[in-house]
Amino acid sequence: MPTPACIAVLGGGFSGAMTAVNVARLSDRPMHIVVVDDRGSVGRGVAYSVRRPEYLLNVAARNMSAFRDEPDHFLRWLRTRAEFDPLPDAELSEQFVPRQVYGDYLRSIVENHLCGAGHRPCVSTELVTGEAVDIEPGDGHGVIRMADGARIAAEKIVLATGNEPPAPLPGAGAHDDHPAWVANPWRQWEHRLPDTGSIAILGTGLTAVDAIITLGDLGWRGSIHAISRHGWLPQPHFRGVEYPEFPPAGIDLTELGLDALRRLVSAHCAELVARDADPAIVVDKLRPYTQRIWSRFSREERLEFARRDAARWNVLRHRIAPEIHDQVEQARRAGVLTVHAGSIGQVQAVGEKIRICVEAQQPVVADLVINATGPSTRFSATRSVLLRNLLTRGMVSPDDTDMGIRVDRDHTVLTCRGDRSAWLLALGPTLRGTYWETIAVPELRVQAQRVAETLLGTVPADVEEEGQLRLEHML
Repeated sequence: MPTPACIAVLGGGFSGAMTAVNVARLSDRPMHIVVVDDRGSVGRGVAYSVRRPEYLLNVAARNMSAFRDEPDHFLRWLRTRAEFDPLPDAELSEQFVPRQVYGDYLRSIVENHLCGAGHRPCVSTELVTGEAVDIEPGDGHGVIRMADGARIAAEKIVLATGNEPPAPLPGAGAHDDHPAWVANPWRQWEHRLPDTGSIAILGTGLTAVDAIITLGDLGWRGSIHAISRHGWLPQPHFRGVEYPEFPPAGIDLTELGLDALRRLVSAHCAELVARDADPAIVVDKLRPYTQRIWSRFSREERLEFARRDAARWNVLRHRIAPEIHDQVEQARRAGVLTVHAGSIGQVQAVGEKIRICVEAQQPVVADLVINATGPSTRFSATRSVLLRNLLTRGMVSPDDTDMGIRVDRDHTVLTCRGDRSAWLLALGPTLRGTYWETIAVPELRVQAQRVAETLLGTVPADVEEEGQLRLEHML
């Protein structure tokens, strides 16, 4: 029996867990898989580990299978849960399921394929709880150094480190330990709620919505201020109308360039508004082309889009369950929630409170401030000890927009010299600059299978030149 090759996956969220699962279920040769996760619950990750039933998925159940080749896998699993048994198939497929239930689903997949009988007989697995802080070159392999001093040698290492925490705001670093400041909204903060007063949420995106919903569920009776540059809150999913006019026949969207594409999209959005229809229909119809469009933008076009268009794109693209939207709007109508549109300036401690300076408005003074501005997207400024060390060693390098790690088409990491890494692959949110769309399950399950195929040397011969860009679009 040949010695099993060792593959290590750093990160136990969706991307890392499903990469390991796909290797385990597809490998036909001896393989040892190690998954390193600092949270100790491989599969759940940050997104699905919070045990709060009020948090719902932002995508209907029909589109949430973890497996690219089994589109109804999640729906079949839901049928094993008593609470969903009474629902007809058509209704079940449109459910926005609690995120903690989806975490149970992913954990069941991990238990089956990595801890149970679901993997091939030639595959062994190991789940390690701890923090990877560096990777050193070995003799034909990489050596992962853990925070506790342990070392793990592996022939291939997958970086699935997930989202960065929010970027620091001006002045905020001076009071990271202030009791009224929550620097990372994905860590527990509910125990720090004041009895009365006001709470400020910096940002109006999906994470801000989570905070608003949690405050409502906890019965918070004070005031809530949500602050962002545009003041745009996520919109609900909706049933669209037929709109065959987009994309126009005979036009290759991937060849237009940013300016022409912007004019085309704006014109069709205006037409939909004139028909009393939601302009987000255009964004939905762009989904089959988004990654190919992004790949053909110049560096300057990518940076301009990120600067000028990303906020509006995210509002139209990343929608929320209608019942969640209704709760947010009810808080606004009741006067509990006030949304402020203006750039956030200095963040200052004022005794036991914090003052937020907002462009062209009166400052907001709050008893608790939650930084929900979204993940930092400047890769060279990463606060991950592991990624900083890899940057210092030149084992990874920023992509040309500095939004993430530079990779080749098969997800192999490129070093600072532009060489293909002998050990490293990457997937997930750290590939934002390469794919733009790289945070939702329909994208990540494609990446997880593609990375597994790369690791196993089984990439299908018919894969298009763009590789990952040949994405199924099911939303």
